Amino acid sequence: MIKRATLSMLTLAMATAFTAVQAGTVSVVTSFPKELTGIYKKAFEAKNPDIKIEILNKNTTAGIAYIKELPAGGRPEVMWASAPDAFEVLAREKLLQAAPEVKNAQAPSKIGNYPLNDPENLYYGQALAGYGLMWNTRYMKANNVPTPKEWADLVRPEYFGHLAMSSPSRSGTTHLTVETILQGEGWTKGWSQMLQIAGNSAAVTDRSFAVPDGVNSGQYGIGLVIDFFGLAGKASGFPVEFHYPTVTAVVPANIALVAGGKNAADAKKFIAFTLSREGQELLFDPKISRLPILPNSSFGNKVPANYPDAIEIAKRAKVQFNSNLSSDRYQVVVSLFDQMVTFRLKELQAATKAIHAAEKKLKAKPNKQAADLIEQARSYAYSPLVSDSMIKDTTFLKLFQQNKKEVAVSKQLTGLEDLWSTKSKANFEKAAQLAEQASSLIK
Repeated sequence: MIKRATLSMLTLAMATAFTAVQAGTVSVVTSFPKELTGIYKKAFEAKNPDIKIEILNKNTTAGIAYIKELPAGGRPEVMWASAPDAFEVLAREKLLQAAPEVKNAQAPSKIGNYPLNDPENLYYGQALAGYGLMWNTRYMKANNVPTPKEWADLVRPEYFGHLAMSSPSRSGTTHLTVETILQGEGWTKGWSQMLQIAGNSAAVTDRSFAVPDGVNSGQYGIGLVIDFFGLAGKASGFPVEFHYPTVTAVVPANIALVAGGKNAADAKKFIAFTLSREGQELLFDPKISRLPILPNSSFGNKVPANYPDAIEIAKRAKVQFNSNLSSDRYQVVVSLFDQMVTFRLKELQAATKAIHAAEKKLKAKPNKQAADLIEQARSYAYSPLVSDSMIKDTTFLKLFQQNKKEVAVSKQLTGLEDLWSTKSKANFEKAAQLAEQASSLIK
């Protein structure tokens, strides 16, 4: 009897081990927070107990690099992130695999004028998102800060020190916010506005989540964020509000099958689940608070009260986001932002503070010479170091699209970035000097 029992236990153990070996694993590279990925992982594994979802959390830039560095057969199976241009990069590198069978036939082909899915079926819109302003109502009242409605509002002196944003090199959603402003206002005017907003900022955070977390807690008054950060904060009971400026865009957060993964069959099941009606309903969870690719009307009473309607937002949005344009200049934008803002924030803040002070004195007592000096100061502080003509130069853009591991390419890019950094420092210091000189002239 003992031998039989032992044999039975051994057989059961071997069967369990065999099942574990047979169980599929799908690795998902994503920039999304665990609050979102955890809900999808739990729901999918409950329906598919033989498949395990492994979440590899990386920011969008790091996620792209991770996939590019791995050989075929050793790559993760799924890429899932907000930045559509990131998928353009992966598609260009032939690192995505078409899977037309996963699409939801009920989803619209476009949101506004923007295609929901890649025409080659290399990636698919899984949720929709817009970009805007999130603020803490208690902070605003305590500090007597007016409620902003447009990006342009944030350049005003009353917002100095009350803003927070992340860097586009550290956050795909921040890159989309910056690119939306650049596309909506034009390259030169957009950068001028972006530099003034950054100069008014208290911080450029190390990660995108730190901005909404800081606004939720009252550390910052206003944050430049993707909509779900604001919606989730409000749904969680924080004293926050969110608003879409007119210069915004509604674009898909995408999901794609990575070429060269080990388990494409199970990965397709996961992607299909996220696109299904059941998977779309999960977006209404307060911890997620994202906009579905299916119309709100298709969910009946499951849509929370006063929930944003992506279709209506897209209709009034002034920006028809161009993902090809964004993809082509992606590396230029993130690099230029870091050299002019992220790494030079203190100098930019000092220049902005001096300009605000001079303009306040000028308003009270006009002075032609001082006004000219302030105009010069603004030109030094708020002009991009890459001109409008240069950003349209394909040779210049291709430099940033080359492999940075190549010594010659790396040397050229490093030299250019060092030049931008040095020039930015000098320009911001010159701007502060000119503004202070202007102030001294107004008695």
